[in-house]
Amino acid sequence: MFGVLKDSDKRFKNLLNGDWVGSESNQFIDIYSPLDQSLLGSVPAMTKNEVDITMATAKRAQKQWKLKTVNERADILYKAADLLLEHIQELAHLMMLEIGKDMKSSRSEVSRTADFIRFTADSGKNVSGESIPGDSFPGFKNNKVSVVKREPLGVVLAISPFNYPVNLAASKIAPALIIGNSVVLKPATQGSLSGLYLARIFQLAGVPLGVLNTVTGKGSEIGDYITTHKDVDFINFTGSTEVGRRISKLTSMVPLLMELGGKDAAIVLEDADLEMTASQIVAGAFSYSGQRCTAVKRIIVMESVADELVQRLEEKIGQLKVGNPLEHESLDVVPLISTKAADFVSELMEDAVEKGAELVTGGHRTGNLIEPTLFDYVTTHMRLAWEEPFGPVVPVIRVKSKEEAIEIANESEYGLQSSVFTQNIEDAFYIADQLEVGTVQVNNKTERGPDHFPFLGVKSSGMGTQGIRYSIESMSRPKATIINLHR
Repeated sequence: MFGVLKDSDKRFKNLLNGDWVGSESNQFIDIYSPLDQSLLGSVPAMTKNEVDITMATAKRAQKQWKLKTVNERADILYKAADLLLEHIQELAHLMMLEIGKDMKSSRSEVSRTADFIRFTADSGKNVSGESIPGDSFPGFKNNKVSVVKREPLGVVLAISPFNYPVNLAASKIAPALIIGNSVVLKPATQGSLSGLYLARIFQLAGVPLGVLNTVTGKGSEIGDYITTHKDVDFINFTGSTEVGRRISKLTSMVPLLMELGGKDAAIVLEDADLEMTASQIVAGAFSYSGQRCTAVKRIIVMESVADELVQRLEEKIGQLKVGNPLEHESLDVVPLISTKAADFVSELMEDAVEKGAELVTGGHRTGNLIEPTLFDYVTTHMRLAWEEPFGPVVPVIRVKSKEEAIEIANESEYGLQSSVFTQNIEDAFYIADQLEVGTVQVNNKTERGPDHFPFLGVKSSGMGTQGIRYSIESMSRPKATIINLHR
């Protein structure tokens, strides 16, 4: 199944109008494994002309795709979900090699994606319109009726990140397809092989020619061009705040749905169940080495319980499995995606030490593998209190009141999620109401799922709302037809 995507020299191809094509410029980008630096393959560095052809193809195909019944579109999504599970081992292995995620987590991502696609198909079949009588508004009679239905927007540009190259690509593709859009998938360069594999799954499931196409290439050459292309009707982007801001500035009159960075805080009150709290925080902070927008990235704890919490955190961090996924099936902390990423995490740790933070555990680095690290007595003068490491290092910030905790949490430029740990429901709701984030978790780590819940960021963490029904609505619009009765 995988062979059609590449030639004998490991040069991969892009999906264009149902065919797998190479690069007209014969330029490719090499993809190396973060686990052993082996060459996994090369993806085409597409030109602006190739982008034009891809967009024109998607625009033409969408006009026919939107005429399909929702049941026809849903059947294709059901088939794609089945195919994902049939090929779970091969795809999970590729993902492990490409982004360094352990095999157990990679398989879990694929199976979760299959569930996501099925639920999207079900939800798409339940999208309904409404009829509105004219006389429900003052001054009008009952001789007008507005019939409202949802229409697809057209061509959706889906830009996915490296850390969930299957799930976060499918979470854009499936809702777009079910409502009648065509899709151009631009996967992150590191993660593009997994993205191409996913596109092949959808192709085998029966997505018509040109309805799903892929684009790979250098951001410096086609990044701005593709996001400002005249044929793009909607952009769904997951990635860094820096790139999200750039897209937002460049685009004009094109709706955006973006999930960006985060600095998710876990606020721990005096009455929290510290054993449960420590377990949740460690799981939320260090899974996949913290390379997740929703990872717990700072702990804001009341001074009176800080010592005990730090002790419990240290114990649980010591139980984490650390290593190379090539050697172990299930791991918590793995090598970071690149040397650049590991260098940045090291900078934040060095800054914290220089400014007086206390290293509780970890701090060592071997290549791109950084031990799970906990700093105590971190202050707001340290970079680690504010910057997103995207790595396995977490600061403990001690506070004396709920108000101080809320203030520090809200001073962040980010606003994705926060957690509140307490046994007092009134405190939980009070703090949740004050926090400037898209989601507040009570007595649980910050996390994405379930996938049908609304998922959004405020401030520099994004714009728009994801979640299966919300994504479908974002990638469609109401269309009203008014019936005038002359009587």
